[in-house]
Amino acid sequence: MKESTDTICAVATPAGTGGLGIIRVSGPDVPRIAQTVTGSLPAPRHAALADFRDQSGEIIDSGIVLYFPAPRSFTGEHVLELQGHGGTFVLQQLVQRVLDLGARAARPGEFSERAFLNDKIDLVQAEAIADLIDSGSAAAARAAQRSLQGVFSQQVHTLQEALTALRVFVEAAIDFPDEEIDFLAESDISERVQEAERHVAELLEGARQGRLLRDGIVLAIIGRPNAGKSSLLNALSGEDSAIVTEIPGTTRDVLREQIDIEGIPVHVADTAGIRETTDRVEAEGIRRARLALESADIVLLIRDVSEHPEPEEALSSEVPAGTKTIFVANKSDRLPPQRLRALVEEDGSEQVWISARTGQGVQELRTRIFTAVGAAEQVDGSFSARQRHVEALKRTAQHLAAGRAAMDNQQAGELLAEDLCQAQKALGEITGEVLPDDLLGEIFSSFCIGK
Repeated sequence: MKESTDTICAVATPAGTGGLGIIRVSGPDVPRIAQTVTGSLPAPRHAALADFRDQSGEIIDSGIVLYFPAPRSFTGEHVLELQGHGGTFVLQQLVQRVLDLGARAARPGEFSERAFLNDKIDLVQAEAIADLIDSGSAAAARAAQRSLQGVFSQQVHTLQEALTALRVFVEAAIDFPDEEIDFLAESDISERVQEAERHVAELLEGARQGRLLRDGIVLAIIGRPNAGKSSLLNALSGEDSAIVTEIPGTTRDVLREQIDIEGIPVHVADTAGIRETTDRVEAEGIRRARLALESADIVLLIRDVSEHPEPEEALSSEVPAGTKTIFVANKSDRLPPQRLRALVEEDGSEQVWISARTGQGVQELRTRIFTAVGAAEQVDGSFSARQRHVEALKRTAQHLAAGRAAMDNQQAGELLAEDLCQAQKALGEITGEVLPDDLLGEIFSSFCIGK
């Protein structure tokens, strides 16, 4: 356990007026502060009714007091919770009383940081707390809860154990240099590394899915003026977010909206129609549209099929290389039925044929967006993950591939052992077993104060 010399305090409930307000205190001075503020030290883990008093003995508030002695608490330290009324002034008075008794104001995420430093949770679980609070959909909340329960961490630990066994085997062989080549060559070491690579690939796919649930998809809609971009944004969001007129160039800036597709948050950017123009304001909107394309995970390239029956190659060249593109044929309701059927049959499934005005084909487009990013059909089994987890797993996979190549091509046991060690370090960054101090501070600084 990491003993803290100071005691921290913060409001643990959201800012504003409410029926309930909670003050959380953690550290060695908790018993003394509880005794001073409430008049007694309550029985551990039992709720008790108490008056919260100021320095002169006047009652600040009355409510429930809970005491969790170390180490059986969230932070691993003595923890006190004062649950009173949610008035802003009342909470400020109560916090000031605790600060006057020697505590200091907690930094953002410091309670979770202390829980991590005291081995009550690992770093993945600590991040899952913030992800659960910030979850924007039911699927994201379930994924965060699974990570909080240790689903992701357990898979990482299982992989680390497999790599430890490999390292023991390889490094034992290195201790016998006269027999090293034969010993390693006759073993199934390459197959075992490949098995570890498959495990990493599965975990990486799960982490990518978890990142999607947490961060969402960035989707940009581009097309010529009057192709129906704003109408499509309204159809996807179910709201009249964008102004729709028959006048080309109505959209002058990037309009952003968040929608939910199968539990995954999708950040949609409706952009200005791309064309040659001498209008300085519209030209600026087009410049911003091109910038929005650079950060998009998926691009919806929409065209008016009543005016342009064939896809426009010129617009396709605007999409950055490697960005997934979905071609959308809009205003299909304006075509004669026979002509529409002929075009759809000729096209096959290359495009999504819709009418943003009537809603025809919009659900199919939502499904195409969902599958375009490789989202699993069932997201309920996913765990919450962040981009740093994805990057760490990518490095793990790279070290394993490099080590196996060194072993297969050169019988270089020393190189394999080093790559296995680096792979383990990359995995250790995920759970916090190996982590630079500056990164630790960066992670917890994004948490809520009081959490």
